[in-house]
Amino acid sequence: MIKKIGVVGAGMMGAEIALCFARSGYETMLNDISLEFAERGKQKIAGVMDKNIRKGRATEEDKQAALDRVHPTGALEDLADCDLIIEAVLEVWDVKKDVHQTLDKLCKGSTIIASNTSSMSISKLASCVGPDRKGQFIGTHFNSPASVMKLVEVIPGLLTEDETAEEVTELLEEIGKVPVRVKDVVGFGLNRIFHCMYGEACRLVEEGVCSVEDVDKICRYGLGHPMGIFALLDITGHDLNLEVDEILFEAYGDRFRPSPQLHRLVDSGRLGRKTGAGFYDYEEK
Repeated sequence: MIKKIGVVGAGMMGAEIALCFARSGYETMLNDISLEFAERGKQKIAGVMDKNIRKGRATEEDKQAALDRVHPTGALEDLADCDLIIEAVLEVWDVKKDVHQTLDKLCKGSTIIASNTSSMSISKLASCVGPDRKGQFIGTHFNSPASVMKLVEVIPGLLTEDETAEEVTELLEEIGKVPVRVKDVVGFGLNRIFHCMYGEACRLVEEGVCSVEDVDKICRYGLGHPMGIFALLDITGHDLNLEVDEILFEAYGDRFRPSPQLHRLVDSGRLGRKTGAGFYDYEEK
């Protein structure tokens, strides 16, 4: 039975994943490479809760209860007794490999290890853990922003046990998510749709068909999306967007060729909201 959660990676995605569990009553360890970084992740959670309070979606009591359940740490050893650990680190193979190898050695035998990878093969990532852990290794791809979006792709690897997939699916439903079982292919379901869509959005702008702002209006008022695709890309971060594009391009060819616009943004350091500028400027806001 899953009672205690661990999240590795206290960036915006990891922090929001931790919030999903903490506000649903689960004690949650939030880890990063240092205690300082992990504590910054908890501060991000406080910021998200403050926005929810302003919008009338939460109370001060809700915020404090969630924060009381989040325990920052700079030591992976502190996650050893967690029942489920979700890795949400950089989309870089060597980084993920090191995390999973270390967790496999530290954690109790019953711990389920999940990756929030947006594009890497779960079966390949499972090669980082020992034979006794492979049946308890799975993909859980949360949609950004994780504290708001309900979708979570559940991706069993080749050797993932059915019991693991069922237990994780039930847990996600319990915390208010909508889990969708997806086959272990590069990019899974969501990113194959999303990256095709935003690639075409970039081409519309490059060809002068319409502006960034007008593409976002098309998404909001024509497709019914809660925000425009370029505004969303600025939230996810263009360094990550480009990394995923390159992985998809390698796997599937030209239909996922990275946009020159995206390359220019990354080269110029305009990575989105986290740097104050991307497709939009945020410094004054």
